Amino acid sequence: MLTVAALTPSLDLTYLVPTLAVGEIHRTPSLVRCAGGKALNMARAATTVGANPQVVAILGGETGDLLTAMLRHEAMSLVAVPSPAETRICVSIAAADAPGLTEVYQEAAAVPDEVWTAFQAALEQGLTGDPGWLSISGRAPTGSTAGVAELVRLGHRRGVRVAVDTHGEALPEAVAARPALVKVNRYEAAELLQVAADTELLAMAEAIRSSSGALVVLTDGVAGSLALDGELALHADAPQLLGRFPVGSGDSFLGGLVAALDRQADLEQALRLATACGVANALMPGQGHFDAGAVDDIAPQVRIWRVSSGC
Repeated sequence: MLTVAALTPSLDLTYLVPTLAVGEIHRTPSLVRCAGGKALNMARAATTVGANPQVVAILGGETGDLLTAMLRHEAMSLVAVPSPAETRICVSIAAADAPGLTEVYQEAAAVPDEVWTAFQAALEQGLTGDPGWLSISGRAPTGSTAGVAELVRLGHRRGVRVAVDTHGEALPEAVAARPALVKVNRYEAAELLQVAADTELLAMAEAIRSSSGALVVLTDGVAGSLALDGELALHADAPQLLGRFPVGSGDSFLGGLVAALDRQADLEQALRLATACGVANALMPGQGHFDAGAVDDIAPQVRIWRVSSGC
């Protein structure tokens, strides 16, 4: 059983334009709209590869109501915790004549104490301890940097394994709470450890594992990823299928990874599926939206090999 904690969901809008010029008017019939934020992207990806996650999400205002309707339409299992704070909106612009995306992300509003209490209660009720996973993705709400660590400890109390994918001020406390899985990217790991961003991935993974005891997975964009679990360290090379829509690829990676681990796949199998999900996500607009058939095609192309670990 996979439960997903969505602290800072968003309405994600991706505009597709032929070209992008600052200060100019852009007109396009192509708008991709989805219920997003890292946790919802992760849950959608996990669903695509066969999981059946339950999402517990803080949703507020008209935007929150819209996300609720969108998730119901997707047949996502959802427990919506209402908040007086309006759910945020995030915008991406993809220009056909330029690589990458232009992105504007609204900050998530602070969560009132009573909403946070209700969210924890709803989450605890949904954790069955069979043993299952609790996945916590994305930034903590404004003013709630200790919230992710609190949820890690909640997962421990309920007897489930906890996966963490967060950054900024929330990450150190979350790692110190000793989740079962820490999945962050190169730059988030470097910030956590206060080292240079070009530090060797394996060295950073070993440092995070030594303080957390977790399975540590570090992603590195098109350069692939590294997973460290005890003495087993694996590197995955992604096939060179460079899509135009990388936003959500890290979330899709996590969705595939946890979905595989939840059904008792070994680390190599899980890393292969995760990599294929991340690549597939970048091939089409809409965070966490990709075709399961594309994952099946990509997975055999993922090259995985063992690297030496000092752990």
